[in-house]
Amino acid sequence: MEDSSIVNHNLIDNENHADSNSEHAEINHENNTGATHEQTNSHESAEHAHTLFAEPVFNLGNFTVTNSLINSWLVVFIIIVFSLVLRTKIKQIPKGLQNVFEIVVESALNLCDSVTNDRKKTLKFFPIVFGLFAFILLNNWLGLLPGIGSVGYYAVQEGHNVFIPFFRGGTADLNTTVALALFSVIAANIAGVIIIGFWSHFNKFININAFIEIPKKIVKEPAIVLVNPIKAFVGIVEIVGEMAKVASLSFRLFGNVFAGEVLLASMAAIFAFFIPIPFMFLELIVGIIQALIFAVLTLVYMTIASEHAH
Repeated sequence: MEDSSIVNHNLIDNENHADSNSEHAEINHENNTGATHEQTNSHESAEHAHTLFAEPVFNLGNFTVTNSLINSWLVVFIIIVFSLVLRTKIKQIPKGLQNVFEIVVESALNLCDSVTNDRKKTLKFFPIVFGLFAFILLNNWLGLLPGIGSVGYYAVQEGHNVFIPFFRGGTADLNTTVALALFSVIAANIAGVIIIGFWSHFNKFININAFIEIPKKIVKEPAIVLVNPIKAFVGIVEIVGEMAKVASLSFRLFGNVFAGEVLLASMAAIFAFFIPIPFMFLELIVGIIQALIFAVLTLVYMTIASEHAH
């Protein structure tokens, strides 16, 4: 009898222990399910807002790599690979793709001639100008491809769950456009120094010659006392103009490309099918126009810098 009571007691304890484990398992399952639902809901609630700044993706030591920088590297890689492949297929008698690009290059050279009025100058400036055009055009168009701006990861920033894309249009980042504008203006000034000489180019901004000429010509031209200081002041205005070129080039390109991204995102949010298509074609045209404007203005700056001041 004692053995049977002990057995019954153990069975009751085992049943109670099993019920307790099942209750704990159900609670853990509910907690895990709730956490999964919360995580899913947080991911669903996380939206990628188009920010004025590029989002950091990873770090190389102290150097932060942003999604727009990755996109720019991708464009450089595409240009290098395409150029090398095209170079291996160049033939004396062009055909196919080579023929198309020879037409494009010849048309671009003729357009440059209309600005410089000198084929020699055109050939000097063309590699820089056409390189800028190709880089900006591909960056503008690459931002329209599927996956650019929509493939990425979730991260917590300042207590908010945000979506960070791996790629972002390079020219939709003000850092990129400012760097391109600085390159354009600095290249124009270097071209001026090389072609007309350092002293002539320097006197466009700080006109020391204007003051040196005053004692030499004051007897024959007394008005030079008033005219030449004005020439020196114009040089200061030229310095301000160089700074304005950087602002003009960078903000024009950034503003148009960034506004296009916001427009497409807004149209896609309103209606995902059919309606965004006309706007995408519009952005293709805007991408060409903005790349062409930037390249032509760079050519104009280089042409002006390579001429002596009058």
